[in-house]
Amino acid sequence: MAEEPSREAVSQFVERFAGVLANSGVPTMSARVMGAMLVSPTGTMTAAELAESLKISQPAVSGAVRQLLQVSFISRERLPGSRKDHYRIREDVFAAILERRNLALSEWEATSRSGAGLFPADSPVARRLTEAADFFAFIHTDMEQLIKNWRADHPG
Repeated sequence: MAEEPSREAVSQFVERFAGVLANSGVPTMSARVMGAMLVSPTGTMTAAELAESLKISQPAVSGAVRQLLQVSFISRERLPGSRKDHYRIREDVFAAILERRNLALSEWEATSRSGAGLFPADSPVARRLTEAADFFAFIHTDMEQLIKNWRADHPG
């Protein structure tokens, strides 16, 4: 059994993880909050704990938490006897992230198809936009099935 990592090693991991999420389009502060919550032993943290852990201001935590709540990546709860909000990371947060991305693929497909319809079918522009739409539809279908398979193999 591995020994507990140092505080510094955990902090470095959180920042590295947040960087990967940020490079994928997740706002930086939200990515850092997600990283901190992932390594929390309970999966829950208060705003004060997040600010202390990440060495950021309460307003920065507030903005990140608000964004993560809006997209349902975390939830807010009150623990018995506590007057503070505790934030809990969603158990299937990564499947939820990919579901949101997959919805975007549907929009990309529809928009590409509508653009293709503006041009003669044999034009280079229509062919390019149709190929893009076909690609987005293909990826969307596969991603949808992958998420279903994941959830079937990993019930919440």
